Amino acid sequence: MKWEGRRESKNVSDKRGKSAAGKTALGGGLIGIIAVLLYLFGGETGKQIAPVLEQMNSQQNTEQTETTRNLTETERQMGKMVAVMFADTEDVWHQIFEENGMQYREPKMELFDDKVNTKCGSATADVGPFYCPADETVYMDLRFFEELHNRFGAERGNFAIAYVIAHEVGHHVQTLLGTNSKVHQLQQGKNQKESNKLSVGLELQADFYAGVWSKYNQKYLEPKDIDIALSAAQAVGDDAIQKRVNGQVNPDSFTHGTSQQRKEWFMKGFNTGDIKQGNTLDFLR
Repeated sequence: MKWEGRRESKNVSDKRGKSAAGKTALGGGLIGIIAVLLYLFGGETGKQIAPVLEQMNSQQNTEQTETTRNLTETERQMGKMVAVMFADTEDVWHQIFEENGMQYREPKMELFDDKVNTKCGSATADVGPFYCPADETVYMDLRFFEELHNRFGAERGNFAIAYVIAHEVGHHVQTLLGTNSKVHQLQQGKNQKESNKLSVGLELQADFYAGVWSKYNQKYLEPKDIDIALSAAQAVGDDAIQKRVNGQVNPDSFTHGTSQQRKEWFMKGFNTGDIKQGNTLDFLR
């Protein structure tokens, strides 16, 4: 994706280099990366993700010290790139909302290392990128993308980051449109299997919105960008994750959708560019 020299969002807060150091019970190895992929892309909304964050936070050692470090030039450049990508989501979603007679409210983004406090609870980097509807903020530890490439085979490229950002902003769009709250209501009293199905619908719609954003933003795309996004979607499908981690697949436990579903809904968004086509939830049909 072409990003150099373009507008950077003023809604990005870079807190990298300022973090609480200390070991966690989850660790940074295989168990930690499983936690990342179980709750990948912040698919849980406020009431869902908060207990997860609290549980992970409660498992941390209490002895922690504040540490600071200087960002490398590579890290600084990545921060600028992310700010441009976030600015692109602002421009596109303002346009889409205006086209549909609505007004878009911009979310915020916070970049962090290791640990972050949010209105949805405290989280470590093991949670992966996520969106907190309570403060309308996307939270990202950018080192996640190296893990995604090195351990789970996603193709390397800056559009993998753009795809994740667009997915998280998709959850913000769901918050603005009331879809998140509707799903919460429908999940009340449901068994885990039925509740998971609703979560899958929410996630696939966020992938669809990421595709819509890509369609509107394609003047800045490069030839391989869509393939890179599809590679990331392939890597984070529930079936791909479970097969790699457990060696078997349990569809009833899916919360984000299969690799094929994630790719299909992203491409439907990209091919149509029409937010009205993202009916991934039964109550929207």
